[in-house]
Amino acid sequence: MEKQKTILNEVSHSGIGLHKGNNVTIKLKPAQDNTGIVFIRTDLPDNPRINANISNVISTIRGTTVGLDENTSIHTIEHLLATLAVYGIDNLYIEINSNEPPIGDGSAQHFVNLIKKAGISELSSEKKPVLKITVPVVYKNGDVLIMATPSDKFHINCTIVYNHPLLKSQFLSIDITPEIFEKEIAPARTYCFDHEIEALKSKGLAKGGTLENAIVVGAKKIHTQLRFEDEFVRHKILDLIGDTSLLGSSLKMEITAIKCGHKNNTEFAKKIYAEATGQKEPIDKSSWQIPEGRIVEINEIKATIPHRYPFLFLDKVIIVNETKKAVGIKSVSADEPFFQGHFPEKPIMPGVLIVEALAQTSCVLLLSKVELKSKKLAYFMSINNVKFRRPVLPGDTLYLEIEVIKAKQTTGVVKGCAYVDGKLTAEAEFTFVLVDKPD
Repeated sequence: MEKQKTILNEVSHSGIGLHKGNNVTIKLKPAQDNTGIVFIRTDLPDNPRINANISNVISTIRGTTVGLDENTSIHTIEHLLATLAVYGIDNLYIEINSNEPPIGDGSAQHFVNLIKKAGISELSSEKKPVLKITVPVVYKNGDVLIMATPSDKFHINCTIVYNHPLLKSQFLSIDITPEIFEKEIAPARTYCFDHEIEALKSKGLAKGGTLENAIVVGAKKIHTQLRFEDEFVRHKILDLIGDTSLLGSSLKMEITAIKCGHKNNTEFAKKIYAEATGQKEPIDKSSWQIPEGRIVEINEIKATIPHRYPFLFLDKVIIVNETKKAVGIKSVSADEPFFQGHFPEKPIMPGVLIVEALAQTSCVLLLSKVELKSKKLAYFMSINNVKFRRPVLPGDTLYLEIEVIKAKQTTGVVKGCAYVDGKLTAEAEFTFVLVDKPD
């Protein structure tokens, strides 16, 4: 049986954080058996400790964040965690004097160099059992697909898809070993599109981003010389390794990922955990949770309401309680047509379209009974108490919670709340009436 590992010597590294823009120093220190990967915030009173595991994920906006709460958290940990996972480091103390590891050049190469400098030490205890699956595990969210199949090694097939003049689709199929990771994956740098930069900064992100630590893709030019022709998909694989490493166990499986990202990676990891252990998925600490219920896919949505592209703002709907409660889901793509004019330099989803998405979710809920779907249409008579709490940006996933407050035979009132990453984005109340479909 393979033994647990830590590092041989203490090492440190300083630099700037990509999103928070703070100057930061991390110290990697050896840890004893069964410690796990533990961040220690040395800049905060009492030096709080944060375990790097899937149940401590509190945000996945342009990176993965673990924490006890927003003020006691560590942002953008995926590159460091990917490196530790690939080299089999099970136990480590990571002292950090700010809220985000240094980004280096935007890749994981500086973390590879740090581990090689520290050396690797074998401990006396045996590693945790390898997290194995016996049947395929499939995670879907709109047009995102991540699937794991049983394998005796760790292998990733990854596809990215963009509608951009300089970046279309890329695919890479690759074994994940320390040697391959160091040469083929670790040097791949993070990237963004130039039209996203202002939106990211409005969210308090990318404060430390420069052309020295990120690839910036413009409409007519990539503002950075690439290390690989397919560097973009290689970086997505780096992120996927880091996010799935939060399971805290070696992975023996083949992962196929299409259009993956941090939010979907961590949700996929939770599903892997549930399948491999037979236990309920770890609880996400977001303030709002996605409920369980009957899934209404896009074809059924189209059979229920008359809306069509470009005015259909739902990917799927979860019917939590027939005719009483539902949650719509809308993945907000950077290619949405309304972003061309709202606004070209700072794309934000129009508030009226968030309200429209809530209204469409209401219609699917109200007509969810078979006897109503083919005979009725839902019209809104008034919209009241509309409030917008925070902007919705390209790359966000909208969760549109609808609850019926008052209902009569053909009229009633519903309350709608829109969430992104567990935080309230908008809310409104609708008065509706059900009418017969025209012949």
